[in-house]
Amino acid sequence: MAYTYDDQNIFAKILRGEIPSTPVFESEHTIAFPDISPQKQVHILVIPKGAFRCYDHFVTSASDAEQLDFFKSVALIAKQTGTSQAHGGNGYRLITNSGPDSHQEVPHFHVHLLGGEPCGPLTAG
Repeated sequence: MAYTYDDQNIFAKILRGEIPSTPVFESEHTIAFPDISPQKQVHILVIPKGAFRCYDHFVTSASDAEQLDFFKSVALIAKQTGTSQAHGGNGYRLITNSGPDSHQEVPHFHVHLLGGEPCGPLTAG
């Protein structure tokens, strides 16, 4: 399947500087900022700077450098937020949605890093 990317989505606008954000982390290929509607004490959105619609688009189209940077950045952000077990935290949950059945709201690949308190069961039913 060919992926189409909507360059008018909110994350694309943030990346272009059209919508302000308060980054908590930035690298060559990745940026992270607090979710505007946090669901846990720690709720950070981590996005690649490239135009990727969802996870499978990212892993099939992003360069090795972009992928490595993104996934290492997630680990650094977990350390920075104090949620990484390797650095004294109690752990965190990563969530990504892909497509309409998952209720993906923004068509730009991203992960939610949630923690700082118990996240509960994965699903309610």
